[in-house]
Amino acid sequence: MSDENADEEAEGPKDWSFTSHVEADLRKIDLSGANLRRAVFDGADLEGADLSGADLRKASFKRANLMKAAFDDADMRGAIFVKARMNLSNFQRCRLDGADLRGIRGRYAIWRDANWWDATMDEGLRNALEKKWPKP
Repeated sequence: MSDENADEEAEGPKDWSFTSHVEADLRKIDLSGANLRRAVFDGADLEGADLSGADLRKASFKRANLMKAAFDDADMRGAIFVKARMNLSNFQRCRLDGADLRGIRGRYAIWRDANWWDATMDEGLRNALEKKWPKP
C-alpha cells in the first residue's frame, strides 16, 4: 500500500466517488463505509476487499474480481457487476434494487437479507438463489 493510501485510511472513510480504478490491483483493500458512487472498477482485482457499508450506487465493476469480498450492509442500487467474479462473497443486508448481476459467478456467496430479486440477473443464478435464499 502506498503512503498516500495509508494517509487516507487514517482520515476515516474514503470518498472515491466519480473516480476510475480500471484494472487496478486493490486486493484486500479496506473500503468499508466508503463513498464509491459512480466509481469505475472495471477489470479491477478486489479479491478479499472490505466494501461493507459502502455506497456503491451506480458504480461499475464489470469483469472485476470480487471473490471473498465483504459487501455486508452496502448500498449497491444501480451498480453494474456484469461478468464479475463474486464467489464466496458476503452480501448480507445489501440493497440491490436495479443492480446488474448478469453473468456473475456468485452461487457460493452469502445473500442473507439482501433483496437479490430486485436485481437483473441470469435465470440460472436466480433459480439457485431462490432455493437457498428465498424471498421473504
